Amino acid sequence: MRNLILAISLLTCISYYACAQKNQTGNHPTESGTSSTVVLLNNLNNKVPLKQLDERKIASMNTDVTFDSLLNYYADITPILPGDDVNEYNTLIVEINDKLLADEPFMQSLKEYNKTEDLILVGKGPYTSLAKLNDIETPIIWTTDTSKNASAINAQVVFGGIAVNGVLPMNVSANFKKGDGNKTEKIRLGYTDPDNLGINGGQLTKEIDAIAKEMIDGKAAPGAVVMAVKDGHVIFEKAYGNHYYDKNEPMSTHDIFDLASVTKIAATTLAVMKLEDENKIDLTKTMGYYLEDAAQSNKKDVKLQDVMLHQGGFIPYIPFYRELTEADYRTDSSAAFPTKVGENYYLRKNYYEEVMWPTMLSSKVKAPGEYVYSDISMYVMQHVIEKQTGMPEEVYVKENFYDKLGMYSTGFNPWQRFPQTRIVPTELDKTFRKSQLIGYVHDQGAAMAGGVAGHAGLFATANDLAIYGQLLLNKGTYGGENYIKPATIEKYTVQFSDNSRRGLGFDRWSPEPDSEYPSKFASPSTFGHTGYTGTCIWIDPDNQLVYIFLSNRVQPTVSPYLGKLDIRSRIQDAIYKAISKK
Repeated sequence: MRNLILAISLLTCISYYACAQKNQTGNHPTESGTSSTVVLLNNLNNKVPLKQLDERKIASMNTDVTFDSLLNYYADITPILPGDDVNEYNTLIVEINDKLLADEPFMQSLKEYNKTEDLILVGKGPYTSLAKLNDIETPIIWTTDTSKNASAINAQVVFGGIAVNGVLPMNVSANFKKGDGNKTEKIRLGYTDPDNLGINGGQLTKEIDAIAKEMIDGKAAPGAVVMAVKDGHVIFEKAYGNHYYDKNEPMSTHDIFDLASVTKIAATTLAVMKLEDENKIDLTKTMGYYLEDAAQSNKKDVKLQDVMLHQGGFIPYIPFYRELTEADYRTDSSAAFPTKVGENYYLRKNYYEEVMWPTMLSSKVKAPGEYVYSDISMYVMQHVIEKQTGMPEEVYVKENFYDKLGMYSTGFNPWQRFPQTRIVPTELDKTFRKSQLIGYVHDQGAAMAGGVAGHAGLFATANDLAIYGQLLLNKGTYGGENYIKPATIEKYTVQFSDNSRRGLGFDRWSPEPDSEYPSKFASPSTFGHTGYTGTCIWIDPDNQLVYIFLSNRVQPTVSPYLGKLDIRSRIQDAIYKAISKK
């Protein structure tokens, strides 16, 4: 294996450090004129597109930053550097060219590695070059296009962002003959220039740029990331502004945001749907049926269906942090104060179990039926999920969804796993935690629960949310795997109540005259959610559209102008106008 690495390092003149960098621009190469030239060979075992992402540790060897950048949209890819230990990886993607194929040590190392590991070869050049790979049995993705654009296409083929149906137009060698070529289906998001779908990308960018500038100049938020997915293709992705108003830390398309209440649908409701599919949750049953402590409370007869619809009669909010005393926290951790709520802020052991949860259970409750948006609803559903699965909610959604889907930047408490430079700061908390919040959930109650709650605490990138949105558009299927039944997604995302516009867990398009929520052009099938930190995701099945807006409008303090200037909806309007003119 080390010989393979050394062979590549000797034959390449492009910096591996550059290859290791992720794409920060959000500009995606075009598919036009390239995907039709791609041929997939030796794929009899259907290794391509790659599946079972949760079981793979993937490394890449390449000389093209475009190729490496696109790979990282699908999975957590480690660029291999000369001298690196590669024994921990079970999948290797190697981009090759004529220069490498002419190197005998490289070819020998390639054959040896092919015997023991999952290896995917990706190449560019004349078809005749394939003759040198005649004895290689591993999958080979090949195109005659040698441009940067071809690298982007090849990377998408590896993961099924683009389907392949090309064949060799000529005899190349004994094993590669005219007409050879394996076909694949598109199973994941693709990335393309909007003009390839008949959408005026230049005009779309111009309109969104202008609204984003107004957002920053108007102090609605210091920065944001905007993404749009149309017909399974990311057609727009761009970062705007900075992490702070007064610091030059540019926002990146790969930045991780505090999603706030988007947690309700991207974690908790997602888990509930799966558990209902498995007959482990019945929404017609009550809180008292599932939770022993709730059975002794005034909420014992509240049906889970009403909980999910925010019509269980709960009060909207309990400001737990205002009741804290100096005896409840410390500036250093210890066995007695283990719960990290922020930098230099540790809550005493079992505070949630002994104070917060009993307070919720004993809080006032009205007769179910009236719509009152309440965070308590999703605290309740988190308890039900954990009771029925026997594991913490954050573990359940990670193992059953995020790891498998390739949402590798999504999860709770990102301060534990990612550098601060990738995490977008939220509030400069001067009253509770008295620190700048970076990677610690903004919501105070969720923070006191250890950073994990049913209503808040989830962090993600725009791309990860796009995968989630496409999963729902696909009626529960993504990456060649089935996660949720189509009928379940339909049940949860349509208007379910006569008392509000809402679905089960999901917010929805408003039927109220002149509401224009979430966009004046959104179809009545549109569903999604917003987040207090300045986030949203809206999924429109009628238009096969996913719209994502992520910002930190609470930095340094909560700004009302994101709503007053109607930034999110106006950007969404611009996207609808662009796709309607295609």
